[in-house]
This record gives sequence, structure tokens and C-alpha cells, in this order.
Amino acid sequence: MDEKALFIEAFRKRTKQVTIGCIRLVQVMPNTEEARILTRQLVRSASSCAANYRSACRARSRAEFYAKMSLAIEEADETLFWLELTEDAKFCNDPELKILQHEMIEILKVLSKARKTISNNSK
Repeated sequence: MDEKALFIEAFRKRTKQVTIGCIRLVQVMPNTEEARILTRQLVRSASSCAANYRSACRARSRAEFYAKMSLAIEEADETLFWLELTEDAKFCNDPELKILQHEMIEILKVLSKARKTISNNSK
């Protein structure tokens, strides 16, 4: 496997691990209606980010890759929003929350750079 393929596979695992981390985080959150709404959104956006990145890796064209990466970026940013809201609303003070926030920021940077690269190479 070449270096690029190794990176892609590692990043696929990384986005999946963040989703698992979010699932575990919501398990320690309070059982209130407000927290349930937030946790559903958090898990949905985190899993959608991972799924869209996975789909982008199998894109049949540059346009499809760009579109899927755009969706993955949007979902990653939304995940970061729900993580920040979880902290601000004091639904959870688990140390994993800060780790997940940092990881989503890093994922956003990588996804944005990949999308920009494909955009620049298309010109």
C-alpha cells in the first residue's frame, strides 16, 4: 500500500473513532429531553461526517469527491457545534469532551485542505 492509501485508510478509521467517541460520550449525559435532542444531533452529525468521508474515498469523479467532501466538512463543523453546546450547556464534564472537540477541529482542517487541493487541481 502506498503512502496516500495508508493515510486515507488511517483517516477513515480516525473519523469512525470520533463517531464512536461521541456515542460513548452521550452515554454519560443526563436523561433529559434537552440532552436527548442534543445527543441525537451529535451522533447523527458525527456519523454522517465519517460516512461522507468514506463515500468521498470511493468517488467516481472530482466533482463527486468535492461534493462528498463538502458534506463531510459541513457535518464535521456541525459535530463541533454540538460538542461545544454540550460543554456550554454543562450537560457533560467528561474529559473526553475536550479531546473530541480538538479531534473535530483537526479533522475539519484535514478535510478542508483536501477539498481545497482538489479544487485547485481542477483549475
